[in-house]
Amino acid sequence: MNEQVEVMESRPSRLRQSPWRSQDDRLNEEWVKKACELISRKDARKLQEMFAGVPEADFGDILEAINADNRLALIQLLGDDFDYSSLTEVDEAVRVDLIEQLPNREIARGVTNIDSDDAVFILEDIEQADRDAILALVPEFERLSLRRSLDFPEESAGRRMQSEFVAIPPHWNVGQTIDYMRFTEDLPTEFHQLYVVDQKQVLIGTVPLDRILRARRTEKIADIMSSDIIEVSASEDQEDAARIFERFDLVEVAVVDEDHRMVGILTVDDMVDVIHQEAEEDILHLAGVGNEEISGNVLEAVRSRITWLLINLVTAVLASLVIGMFDATLQQMVALAVLMPIVASMGGNAGTQTMTVTVRALSTRELDQFNIRRLIMRETLVGLANGVIFALITGLVAAIWFANIALGMVIGLAMIANMLAAGISGILIPLGLERFGADPAVASSAFVTTVTDVVGFFVFLGLASMWFGLV
Repeated sequence: MNEQVEVMESRPSRLRQSPWRSQDDRLNEEWVKKACELISRKDARKLQEMFAGVPEADFGDILEAINADNRLALIQLLGDDFDYSSLTEVDEAVRVDLIEQLPNREIARGVTNIDSDDAVFILEDIEQADRDAILALVPEFERLSLRRSLDFPEESAGRRMQSEFVAIPPHWNVGQTIDYMRFTEDLPTEFHQLYVVDQKQVLIGTVPLDRILRARRTEKIADIMSSDIIEVSASEDQEDAARIFERFDLVEVAVVDEDHRMVGILTVDDMVDVIHQEAEEDILHLAGVGNEEISGNVLEAVRSRITWLLINLVTAVLASLVIGMFDATLQQMVALAVLMPIVASMGGNAGTQTMTVTVRALSTRELDQFNIRRLIMRETLVGLANGVIFALITGLVAAIWFANIALGMVIGLAMIANMLAAGISGILIPLGLERFGADPAVASSAFVTTVTDVVGFFVFLGLASMWFGLV
C-alpha cells in the first residue's frame, strides 16, 4: 500500500496520467506521431476515438505541436466532435490561420455550440465582412448575444463576459426556483449563483446555490437573496475586472450595462486567463517586445522588436556623444576606457531592478498617495547603499588592477553617483509616464537606460578629467 502511495505522489499533479501526456507533463511524442499518422491516412473513426476526452487546453497544445496542414485536416476529420473552445487555447497566429481556412458555415456551427465568451474570443480576430457572414448563419438568439458582446471595446469586461446565466424574479419562492432549474433545458451547463433581477432586468440581488439548497421551498427569494451586490460594468477594462476577482475572492460576478441592466457574467477561469495575459504583456513590454508569440513568423518578430531597438540606438548615440566630449581624456588614460562599461552596466542593472518593482506596483494598483513617497525614499536609499557597497568593491579592484589609488577613488565616486541616479530614475520615470498617460511598461526601459548611461559616463569621465588634470 505504501509503495502505491509513493508511485502516485511521484506523478505530476494531474488527476490521472493521460496517454497524450508523458510523465514530465509534456506532450507524449509517440502519441502525437500516431495522431499525425492517422491524419495522413484520413482515419476519422480512430481519430475520434483517440481524441475523445482530450481537454480543450491539451487539445490546443496538440494543435500547436503539429504542422499547419495536419491542423486543418484534424479539425475536418473530427467534424462535429471537434470542440471549438480549443481554439481559445492556441496562439493568435495559429487561430487566425485556421479560421481563414475553415468555411464560414463550419465556423458558425462551431461557435454556436460553445460558451458565448469563447465564441466572442474567436470571432473578434476575424475580418468584419467574414464575421458578419458567419453571424448571419448563427441562430437569432445566439447572434444577438454575440453581436452585443462584440460591440463592447476590445479587452473590456463586455468582450470577456459569458451571456448565459440564470436570472430569476424576487417574488418567486425557493420551490419555484428549483423546479425552474430542474426542468428548463437552455440553462448554462455550470453556474454557481442565481441573479435576482426586476422587470427591467436591473440586478437587485444574488443567491448562491448553497443557500437555495438549505432554504425551505416556501421561502421567498427576496428574503434569502444578498443585496450586497458586486458588479462590473461591461465597458470596464478586463484587467480592472480581474482585480475585483482577486480583491473579493470571487468565482463569478455580474456584468451590467450603463443602465445597470444585467447583460452577462464573468467567471474565474476567464479572469485567470486575463491575469496571465496582462502579466505576459508587461514582461514583453519591459523588454521592448510587442505582442509576439512563439508561433509567429520572422517578419512578425522583427516588426514587434524593431521600434524599441531603433529607440535604443538613438539613446546609445546620445551616450556616445557624452563619451566623445572626453576623447582627449581617454587618449591620455586608456584605463578609463577599460573601466567605463563597469559603471554603465552596474547603473543600468540597478535602474532595471527599481523600474521593474515600480512598474509591477503600478500595474497591480499597489501605489497610491499613502505609500508613493515612502517608495521613492526607499529606492533612493537603496540606490545610495548599493552605490557605496559597489564603490568600495570596484574602487579596490581598480586600484589594485592599475596600481592607481586615485583611479579607484574616481570609479568609486562615479559608482555612487550612477547607482543613486539609477534608483531615482528607475522610480520617477515610470511614475512620470503613468501620470502623462503613457504605458510605463513599454517606455520605461529605454529612458532609464539612457539616464544611467549618460550619468555614468559623464560623471566618471568628468571626475577623471578634473582629478588627473586631463584635457
